[in-house]
Amino acid sequence: MSEHSGWTLYKRLLGYVKPHWKAFALAIIGYAIYAASSTALAEMMKRLIDGIQNPDAAFRLMLPLFVVGMFATRGLGTFLGTYFMSNVARNLVHALRCDVFNHMLHLPGRFFDEHSSGHLISRVTYHVEQVTGAGTKAVTILLREGLFVIGLVLYLLWTSWTLTLLFLAVTPLIGGVVSYASKRFRLISRRIQRSMGDVTHVASEALSGYRVVRTHGAEAYEKARFAEASEVNRRQSMKEALTKATSTPVIQLLVALALAALVWLAMSPAMLDNMTPGEFVAFITAASLMAKPVRQITEINATVQKGIAAAGELFGLLDVPPEDDSGTREPGRLDGHVTLEGVRFAYGPDQPEVLKGIDLDVAPGEMIAIVGRSGSGKSTLMGLMPRFYRPTAGRICLDGVPLEEFKLLPLRRSIALVSQQVTLFNATIADNIAYGIDDPDPQAVEAAARAAHAHEFIERLPQGYATVVGENGVMLSGGQRQRLAIARAIFKDAPLLILDEATSALDTESERYIQAALEEVCRDRTTFVIAHRLSTIERADRILVMEGGEIVEQGSHAELLARDGAYAALHRLQFQDAETA
Repeated sequence: MSEHSGWTLYKRLLGYVKPHWKAFALAIIGYAIYAASSTALAEMMKRLIDGIQNPDAAFRLMLPLFVVGMFATRGLGTFLGTYFMSNVARNLVHALRCDVFNHMLHLPGRFFDEHSSGHLISRVTYHVEQVTGAGTKAVTILLREGLFVIGLVLYLLWTSWTLTLLFLAVTPLIGGVVSYASKRFRLISRRIQRSMGDVTHVASEALSGYRVVRTHGAEAYEKARFAEASEVNRRQSMKEALTKATSTPVIQLLVALALAALVWLAMSPAMLDNMTPGEFVAFITAASLMAKPVRQITEINATVQKGIAAAGELFGLLDVPPEDDSGTREPGRLDGHVTLEGVRFAYGPDQPEVLKGIDLDVAPGEMIAIVGRSGSGKSTLMGLMPRFYRPTAGRICLDGVPLEEFKLLPLRRSIALVSQQVTLFNATIADNIAYGIDDPDPQAVEAAARAAHAHEFIERLPQGYATVVGENGVMLSGGQRQRLAIARAIFKDAPLLILDEATSALDTESERYIQAALEEVCRDRTTFVIAHRLSTIERADRILVMEGGEIVEQGSHAELLARDGAYAALHRLQFQDAETA
């Protein structure tokens, strides 16, 4: 999308202006008033010079009134234009920012795998602000000074059309310089925006992982990494400054040459014979007044091109298709019968297969434990259930219906997920447990916390359930965060439960509590448990052992130990390690 023409992008941006067309129209009227009253300055000079030659009482009274009226009208036009254009621009930016953020929330999981959070955050913040520059400052100057230039040109044509046409002969040269500068500005602006994404990415990584940085003594490494990203941004910004510093004086010089030629021609005897002194002064005044608006219009070119480049990036993001939600079925209250038929999956066309023909039939209410070495495909398999990814072959059915036939939102409401990486929001404990619910029942929140054995530590906190947990639960211990995540899953009351290493961050005592809670919570629910600690899954109805993306063994804990295969080897290895420890 960033390769599309500036006009195509501007037209698309104007689509966001349509709902606010009344304010936009008022802004244009304001700038038209400003342009007309500013152009009247040349007419005032004409009347002043001619009036001095033939003074009378009426002239003495009218000229001051004319001056006051001109500046009052100009002030009104400036207010109308500036205020209403800012109103339109801020509404445009708000709508665009919300559209980008809302769209990102519906993009497929693969998109987030391919883009860093720093670059995505940069689009919502930095890129949108660049569009603000094009939408406020640039459009304001373009309309205000553009209408002023049009007014001056019309006045010049009315005064002396022959001289005006000579003056306008320099326009193609100015257009050529502006065109070249525009292309360069846009190219550099795209590089600056990319480098700003890198700066945000490096900073967010280093600051969110400050403990790892400090324990590894990697401050110098992170400083160098940040300095390198910032240096790229600095270099591109200097290229932009060089282009701007070169193009503006060149355009001003061309205008000055045109003005000089104009003055020289206007002072020729033939021209002076056809003009009164007042008309001559008015003509030169109007031509001179043109220098400032032309300069301002050429200077905003950099801002406009930045905005266009940023709009290209944003519209490119908005054009990424959201995750497929073509399903039409409402799941209702599911029984939880899950079947997988020849399920295969790879993260990309050129990537190796992570899952290689998984066949599985899970009865409603059954508790399935999945074990295996890291990289065997356990978490990937569970990522297919809420449709974060789609199988590259085979299909998954829920209560006999293929997952693709369900609407996404109701399907995901039927699945509760607790992963090893707990995500808590900078909100109260109650809001975190009842996440996504506007006005939750406090008793239901407490019941979920009690079931997850979290109530004991919550009531000891200063504000109890109203305690704000800090960013990602920084105020809580690892075990407490995990118990809150389990309480959230219990509160959701979904018929399918996925526990991905849900007890890995717990101490032995907390784990004992959670085991009791899970037995209660898993009753009448189909549950998938991914676990490294085999002691946590001995009570599972069935244990699947995965290796290299395939199920190599399945059965109960006792059956698999008796078989003395891959599970028994894992079990021995783990308990030998425990005894050694």
